[in-house]
Amino acid sequence: MSETKKKLGQYGLGGLGLLILVAVFFVLGPPQLLAKSESPLFCAGCHVMEAEFDAWAHTGAHRREKCVECHLPNRNTGLHYVWKSIDGMKDTLMFYSGRVPERIVITDHGRAVVQSNCIRCHETTVDHINQERLCWDCHRRIAHRKSGSIQTI
Repeated sequence: MSETKKKLGQYGLGGLGLLILVAVFFVLGPPQLLAKSESPLFCAGCHVMEAEFDAWAHTGAHRREKCVECHLPNRNTGLHYVWKSIDGMKDTLMFYSGRVPERIVITDHGRAVVQSNCIRCHETTVDHINQERLCWDCHRRIAHRKSGSIQTI
């Protein structure tokens, strides 16, 4: 193999490595963006989420949990980040297109995820009860509405 072909191969490999690094940067964002986007303050950054954030901040033990602990699948890391991407893009598109509803209502998928996370965190407590019934049907103070000292619409 000639020296020129060898150098071209090395440049090609280096270019491919650089391309992969750039792709990873664009997928994960700037350093610390992934961690920052999991903080409740990040979620409250959109004014449409202020009431939900205020209600969460005044609600007992769950105020120690991040939004993603309840609202994203947490049994599988890959699934967690897939849904984080899907939900994040959907929320961004809705916010910047001005299509955010006045009253935010959880979707059927979101409801299933939250229920699964309640059961995951309180597994030993809920072993012997009907897990088909939504946890917040009885535990109303964990929902974002009429929570703690805050009364959201």
